[in-house]
Amino acid sequence: MTSRRAAYLGSAALAAAGMAFAAPAKAEVSFEGETIEWIIPFGTGGGSDTWARFNAPFMSEHLPGNPDVVVVNESGGGSTRGTNLFTQRAQPDGLTILGTSGSTQFPYLLNDPRVQYEYQDWEVVMVAPTGGVVYTTPDTGVESVEDIEALQEIQLTYASQGATSLDLVPMLGFDLLGLDVNYVFGFSGRGDGRVAFERGETNIDYQTSSAYLANVEPMVEAGEAVPLFTWGVLDEDGEMQRDPTFPDLPTLEEVYEMMHGEPPEGDAYDAYRAFNIAGFAAQKMVFLPEGTDEEIVEAYRQAFRDIFEDPDYQDSVEDVLGAYEQVTDDAAMALFDAGTTISDDVRERVVRMLEDDYDVDLGE
Repeated sequence: MTSRRAAYLGSAALAAAGMAFAAPAKAEVSFEGETIEWIIPFGTGGGSDTWARFNAPFMSEHLPGNPDVVVVNESGGGSTRGTNLFTQRAQPDGLTILGTSGSTQFPYLLNDPRVQYEYQDWEVVMVAPTGGVVYTTPDTGVESVEDIEALQEIQLTYASQGATSLDLVPMLGFDLLGLDVNYVFGFSGRGDGRVAFERGETNIDYQTSSAYLANVEPMVEAGEAVPLFTWGVLDEDGEMQRDPTFPDLPTLEEVYEMMHGEPPEGDAYDAYRAFNIAGFAAQKMVFLPEGTDEEIVEAYRQAFRDIFEDPDYQDSVEDVLGAYEQVTDDAAMALFDAGTTISDDVRERVVRMLEDDYDVDLGE
């Protein structure tokens, strides 16, 4: 494991991961001859799709019986459509799993009326922290993050999945930095947002690390995109640090201090930080539906333990997904708790902001 792989899992998760975990004996479960559908409630080409398609072959190899694992994209409603379908249709037989992202968690955290799912009903079997990179177009005149103050004088346009999706993090972050951004809502995933950027329809965007590595770094190398900053990662003391996947890029906190001469603080920063942690420390999760037998749950957890020890996985995961440790067992539960919990004060502040600034009504 290279040094870059030593990314933060969340302070609670680190403590949990440090505990001795006594793995149960392998369950007598076999999926031989079966096809497992992995529901991804986003379109193709984004970070969640990239993450799932990378992991699917390893799951096929390590689940008992070596089933086919097929990624099924069910986009719409800022990821609520596919997630609602999973809740309504998935049987507790291990043949349908769900991959969520922060864009699925945020509507749940904000009591979005479109949400017909309850995270606490499901069995989490894997959690993947990740990061993200904000970038702009050279047409803005910005050549590097050192020029970012120039963006305060420009009308920026951003392609968003929706105000309660994971795009809430850039909304809160851009507002904190004093950027004037027009949000075009209704895109089915971050992949579609990137395509809008490529077509020149938008001039600021962000992608989670896996999608950035695969799709945006080539644009940067071709001079078609300018990276600005990352969302950072937390260290074990809860302090924001540079993302180990992109150590040369500053965090939003560093950029704020560069622009304003002091570190960010106050209610606006507290809201940004809370949703950053909820959306990225536990950014992507794999679930089995309510009522799944413990033997099947354990078969999935054992498969992920084996995947994480697979030399082929270890050799390739960082290049595809970045320097973040995917986890199961106690560490996954700790991150699950972090990703599905915010304070009432933060929730109320963000709901008011969405109503006042973006005419987003989350009333029942």
